[in-house]
Amino acid sequence: MIASLSGLVQWKGPNMAILDVNGVGYELCISVRTYDALPEVGGTCFLLVQTVVREDAISLYGFSRKEEKDLFLLLITVSGIGPKLAQTILSGIGVEALCGAITAKDLSQLTALPGVGKKTAQRLCVELGEKVGGIGAGLAIEGTPPLVAPAGDSQVMADAASALINLGYPQAIAWQALRNVEQQLPPGTDAPRVEELIRQALRSLAGK
Repeated sequence: MIASLSGLVQWKGPNMAILDVNGVGYELCISVRTYDALPEVGGTCFLLVQTVVREDAISLYGFSRKEEKDLFLLLITVSGIGPKLAQTILSGIGVEALCGAITAKDLSQLTALPGVGKKTAQRLCVELGEKVGGIGAGLAIEGTPPLVAPAGDSQVMADAASALINLGYPQAIAWQALRNVEQQLPPGTDAPRVEELIRQALRSLAGK
């Protein structure tokens, strides 16, 4: 079983990355939280790994934080939550906030996550309520966490992302659209205002 990998980032996206380890490329399923923690392509990184073996496939899931992997392992013990949904949940909410929502039995916050209905939210609270305390212990938990821009992103980008998320776009998709807009700006151009960023991002998303 592969427990961790250290190598060069060969390719990365909001839900997948390829890590080159001594000439061998490993495809890893990742959350947007881990994506935001990755260096640029060509940079070196270390990821914790969980190997998931199914009848038809062997998949590797990568994590930048031990707490994220620990929570992933708890999530997939809940009936109805497989590895892909667990990773989607972790993309939609931070580890600390998720632990807090489960402990507080905050069904409204849990059902706001992609793929989580009322029954699944209830199972999360019942089955994990007493297990997530060790992961979230000592961390300040808010009822609804504010959107925090990934390292290197401005508050303008965070505000635009928040607006897109409020329109119903998943966080990973919202950030990717905004990054695409940013990358297309001519060198030396001042960052657009929030309204313009949102308009350009929506135009980009509509073209997909």
